[in-house]
Amino acid sequence: MAKWLDNAVFYEIYPQSFHDTNADGIGDLQGIIEKLDYIKELGCNALWLNPCFTSPFGDAGYDVADYYTIAPRYGTNADAKRLFEEVHKRDMHILLDLVPGHTSVEHKWFKESMKAEKNEFTDRYVWTDSVWESPEDMASIRGISDRDGACAVNFFSMQPALNYGYYKPEKSWQQSVDAPGPKATLEEMKNVMRFWLTMGCDGFRVDMAGSLVKNDEDGKGTIGLWKKVRSFLDEEFPDAAMVSEWGEPDKSLQGGFHMDFLLHFGPSHYNDLFRCEYPYFTREGKGDISQFVAKYLENYEKSEKKGLICIPSGNHDMDRLARTLDQEEMKVAFAFLLSMPGAPFIYYGDEIGMRYVEGLTSVEGGFNRTGSRSPMQWDNSVNAGFSAAPSEKLYIRQDEDQDRPTVQKQMQDENSLFNEVRKLIRVRQSCKALQSKGEIEFVCVKENAYPFAYVRSCEGERILVVINPSGRDESFSFDGKNGETIYVLGRKAELKDGVVSAPAASVSFIRL
Repeated sequence: MAKWLDNAVFYEIYPQSFHDTNADGIGDLQGIIEKLDYIKELGCNALWLNPCFTSPFGDAGYDVADYYTIAPRYGTNADAKRLFEEVHKRDMHILLDLVPGHTSVEHKWFKESMKAEKNEFTDRYVWTDSVWESPEDMASIRGISDRDGACAVNFFSMQPALNYGYYKPEKSWQQSVDAPGPKATLEEMKNVMRFWLTMGCDGFRVDMAGSLVKNDEDGKGTIGLWKKVRSFLDEEFPDAAMVSEWGEPDKSLQGGFHMDFLLHFGPSHYNDLFRCEYPYFTREGKGDISQFVAKYLENYEKSEKKGLICIPSGNHDMDRLARTLDQEEMKVAFAFLLSMPGAPFIYYGDEIGMRYVEGLTSVEGGFNRTGSRSPMQWDNSVNAGFSAAPSEKLYIRQDEDQDRPTVQKQMQDENSLFNEVRKLIRVRQSCKALQSKGEIEFVCVKENAYPFAYVRSCEGERILVVINPSGRDESFSFDGKNGETIYVLGRKAELKDGVVSAPAASVSFIRL
């Protein structure tokens, strides 16, 4: 078991936008190495690196052309090995982004699978028997080769779906999960994992982890597939961490994942917190957190209160927090994110309140997501310290506002968002109850109302978290004795005579 996950605080790095050391306008692995001390100073002790493998970059690297080779624009495999070593020197850990559901059309496996004559890659992807038949409910690639058939795709049209079989095959071309083709696909993905774990990475965040087996309504086939992966890891790499993009913790944890992301799509109500018409974490005070809590509790119970539901500040697929929240509101939001169970994930730049850059033309399949992928803002030098390239060569245009937040400015301001996030991480790391496995009990959740409160507990330690993002003073009944306030943002909450008063725009952590 990856014990290091118990107190992990992750920092997500979009490598092409983080730090460029060779002036080509694109971030690289050496740039990440040079900024590891910054990440450690913030308080994060784990990294998630978005895909960095060879790719035509039609989908920012999620269209992999070679799972075994670092994309030349980022560096070499030797650079990756050195990155892993430098991470470990700092007592940190690193997850790579594994994309097991599809490849690029440029992958050699796909090029071989297109051939009319049967070969070892014929069944590596989901193909129908006839070019006139599409895989149901899936887009497809067809008419591009001598092979008769249409190949299913995931998401974009240049991402052919790898074949892990059908839980309930209904047509001649739908193979069972135990057929030779699907079994060979799984074995090769295990080989990919084995390669990078042997190189020194600490595990994987798995893209679209719940989508591999087709016609799998209850997820039983996909759960069974990941159980096989778990057995392989337990035998060869017992400390390897697995974090799923699934959105159903009860299923992903059954499959052997340690943690599951709370997704911004689907039934989670994650967007009720930060990204909707009336986000809960604005001073306007028109938000509703009750449906989020109801769904969270449902997943929490289903996953046996293991508390391994990860709530990110954002990621490369979402609008930045700063598009809907100002810096003071983001402090309240981070107090929530850094006091909930499961490992928190901070998207690069969110800790300084980087903005969504409006009006950008899509870059590498980003479309509306492109504005959340702009280069990191380090200081007041050329290109905010991201790159020495001419500005027109930057991977994505930066926030050009003269008052844009930078690491340098935020570190120098004791009241900055950066310093608040750093303080919150220190508080979290000093209290077992606030870490990944501490239990949670919601003690104040009201529909369309404020405040919001919960008790975190572990090994006899109990901490009451009182959060009132609204611009109004609020209160709620609570049966408990007052204790030491170990963290406060704004004015301190007071617990007296069975009532907790929660001042406007405030957060308090009270040890009970």
